[in-house]
Amino acid sequence: MEDKEIVQLYFDRNRQAIAETSEKYGRYCTAIAVNILNSREDAEECVNDTYLNAWNCIPPRRPKMLSTFLGKLVRNLSFNRFKAAHSDKRGGYELPLILDELGEIVSDKASVEDDADRDELIENINAFLKALPERKRYMFIRRYWYSDRISLIAKRCGCSENSVSVELSRIRKSLRENLTERGYDI
Repeated sequence: MEDKEIVQLYFDRNRQAIAETSEKYGRYCTAIAVNILNSREDAEECVNDTYLNAWNCIPPRRPKMLSTFLGKLVRNLSFNRFKAAHSDKRGGYELPLILDELGEIVSDKASVEDDADRDELIENINAFLKALPERKRYMFIRRYWYSDRISLIAKRCGCSENSVSVELSRIRKSLRENLTERGYDI
């Protein structure tokens, strides 16, 4: 079923919307949640919560890209669940490492004060990513959006884990410099 048809089911308040969403995007959402939570059971709960959130958000929202909308929902829910479950632990999970890596770019000392600043920051990051060669953009997105392990990215790119780590470090440094030049306090 096409995304527009699925979204229309939500607008019609037809419960089939959730079944169609699960059929088309269940594996996608589960993969994101598992990468963040490292637990199949917790991931399944987040995916179910994602469907509930989609049901509650559509309408009034009409997502342009249903996959991105669902990905963002499941990602946020998974991060929140992770924080709640591991607030005092660091364990062997990938998320603390990913957040440490991104800490080089985004600090918690500077907060975005309003939606206009936030939107401008998003536009700048998106422009930076679009200017990257496809392979570098792929590595960055797989690591920092999907929370993939370095080993998986290396395997998919046909290179060593060290080369992926070095490349990601260079991209983060370049992004930091790019944002600093644009006046962001990092």
